[in-house]
Amino acid sequence: MNLFYKSTRSKDDKVTASQAILKGLASDGGLFVPTEIPSLDVSLEELTSMTYQEIAYEVMKKFLTDFTEEELKYCIEKAYDSKFDTDQIAPLREADGAYYLELFHGSTIAFKDMALSILPYLLTTSAKKNQVENEIVILTATSGDTGKAALAGFADVEGTKIIVFYPKNGVSPIQEKQMVTQKGANTYVVGIKGNFDDAQSGVKAMFNDAELAKEMDAAGFQFSSANSINIGRLVPQVVYYVYAYSRLLKDGKIANGETINVVVPTGNFGNILAAFYAKSMGLPIGKLICASNDNKVLFDFFKTGTYDRNREFILTSSPSMDILISSNLERLIYRIAGNDADANAVLMQSLTKDGVYHITDEMKAQLADFEGGFADEAKTAATIKELYEKTGYVIDTHTAVAAAVYEDYKSASNDETKTVIASTASPFKFTRSVMNAIDPAYDVKGDFELVDELSRIAEVKVPQAIEEIRNANILHDTVCEVADMKKTVKEWLHIQ
Repeated sequence: MNLFYKSTRSKDDKVTASQAILKGLASDGGLFVPTEIPSLDVSLEELTSMTYQEIAYEVMKKFLTDFTEEELKYCIEKAYDSKFDTDQIAPLREADGAYYLELFHGSTIAFKDMALSILPYLLTTSAKKNQVENEIVILTATSGDTGKAALAGFADVEGTKIIVFYPKNGVSPIQEKQMVTQKGANTYVVGIKGNFDDAQSGVKAMFNDAELAKEMDAAGFQFSSANSINIGRLVPQVVYYVYAYSRLLKDGKIANGETINVVVPTGNFGNILAAFYAKSMGLPIGKLICASNDNKVLFDFFKTGTYDRNREFILTSSPSMDILISSNLERLIYRIAGNDADANAVLMQSLTKDGVYHITDEMKAQLADFEGGFADEAKTAATIKELYEKTGYVIDTHTAVAAAVYEDYKSASNDETKTVIASTASPFKFTRSVMNAIDPAYDVKGDFELVDELSRIAEVKVPQAIEEIRNANILHDTVCEVADMKKTVKEWLHIQ
């Protein structure tokens, strides 16, 4: 069966998976969604004997139907190799009654590696399949992790350039140093004087700029995206939920067909949407628990049915979740609107114009599988400290938001369903926040002193990604106003 993709905002012609990956964002500003969610055609029992790479093929072949077996297996082999520091790729760690799915064993120690290790290969394969001759320019906004993972994935990949915009004072010191020390002749990193939503809106505006597209084409370039708006980012994320279930079943932690719950710390909504897609494929997932930090726009949405970004933007210790416009939620809105592009477009226009939209009671009823929760800064820090003191296991700030929300959910619901918590980043990526949570006395130490101390108390080796930046030179120091993002891109590409 061939699976096609269409925009969430119009009834335009369907495109293939490779065309959707190449474009990134639909020309009408919508996001590409599959015309239907395919079902897994292997049994849960069969999955238990498969490697991560084999499960990736079984899941991704259902979504990327215009890729040949040889092409898709090549992309998977290239992505999930020795750049991960464990053969398991995404190991599960049991701690204090929950299963932490460690998604940070790739080259930049955050969950974005899971998809951004494969996206360059999906993209370059897609370009060949569609006889694209232009150089692909990856244009991306980041709240901290996507940027470095995309830069690492695309650095020196032939036929591509990559431009990453990040909020200058809105990422952790380690996140920033990872980006500004990135090598690669085709890489460009720019800090903006604004927040992540400003960066994301600026990037989307460039994607929707028809005049810029013409100028780019004349110069031999075309944009694509490495943000989670690209379906090539979303599909690989479905894999690790299927993998987690298979490991629980293999290890005898659950019975065949037993339902599990999933908790995901959420900003742009892509990671939890991938879990929803896994559930829609037939994976026995019960509740999808959406964990927010102080920027709790999603918590309020699930509670009230109103999405309202008109609120204070709060900088927190979990910066990858400091987001008020959750782009991927649009894919879910489109679905609960009955795949009605016109109805969805009206809601998205309202979000752009007024910063708010309201879903109907019928739509809200379809969100019964989702639960929202949030943890403030104090609760996030307390959760890191409590888990460490109880078990010796150290988690990062984003994972701690999820763990705190899970505890609240369990207390309120008495739901004892076995639960997987998406552990989205290594604690080494947010060392100061993590160590201060364990003991505020650590705050006097330097960043890399804290790295070594964390390694000692957690009994975990310092990741290679951190060792690499200890003494690395700053290679990117451009900072611009939000209004100058387009001008900055054109200057770097030498477009007059």
